[in-house]
Amino acid sequence: MHIFYTPDITTDIYTLSEEESKHCTRVLRLQQGDTVYLVDGNGGRYTSIIQDANQKKCQLQVIEKQVEYGKLPYYVHIAVAPTKNIDRMEWFVEKAVEIGVSAITFLECDHSERKQLRLDRIEKIAVSAMKQSQKGYMPLLRDMVPFRKFIQTCAPEDTFIAHLEDDATKSLKDYFRSDRTHTILIGPEGDFSPEEIAAAYDTGIRPITLGDSRLRTETAALVACHTLHVLHDIYAPL
Repeated sequence: MHIFYTPDITTDIYTLSEEESKHCTRVLRLQQGDTVYLVDGNGGRYTSIIQDANQKKCQLQVIEKQVEYGKLPYYVHIAVAPTKNIDRMEWFVEKAVEIGVSAITFLECDHSERKQLRLDRIEKIAVSAMKQSQKGYMPLLRDMVPFRKFIQTCAPEDTFIAHLEDDATKSLKDYFRSDRTHTILIGPEGDFSPEEIAAAYDTGIRPITLGDSRLRTETAALVACHTLHVLHDIYAPL
């Protein structure tokens, strides 16, 4: 199955970008009459036939459209402080998209070693993972935002902070509800500062533990994402 990301598709005749046209005709060696699939990142999947295998402007004819293709039956938002080694954060994004994540926000925290990132590169990695895993939805990716500013926008009853302090004794399982939006806050390699934890508590956000092991930032973020996926399969199977 050959999938192309086409967020701007609006009509039944679509022309791939020059880059995608080259990939379609030169790399994949697809020809006129071959079937390909387009996804718009919002749940639309379009079965299409190649009409003109032009290497610069490959034209397609949409013959069928599916809506809510691959829609997650739950909503999970991971808010994470990027690691100093950006490769590790890119690995997390790739794997989280493959598993299924609704939104990822990047946090600037007191102990953060990275204050900025290239969101355009992160988006390309997410698109590639979405296509590879045959997802129909592109997760919302939010650029760096200060921790204290972000928690003011969260619904406290649906938001949980994972940290290493002793009072983080309950797990995601203790709070899981299939009809709930879950936002999980994951700190930097030096953990959240005591002041940040206190600020989160002041807004009503509750602490959680992700287990007995001390996890790297990107591992903790992926564990939270996968745990919610498994909990939904157990407690709210399709």
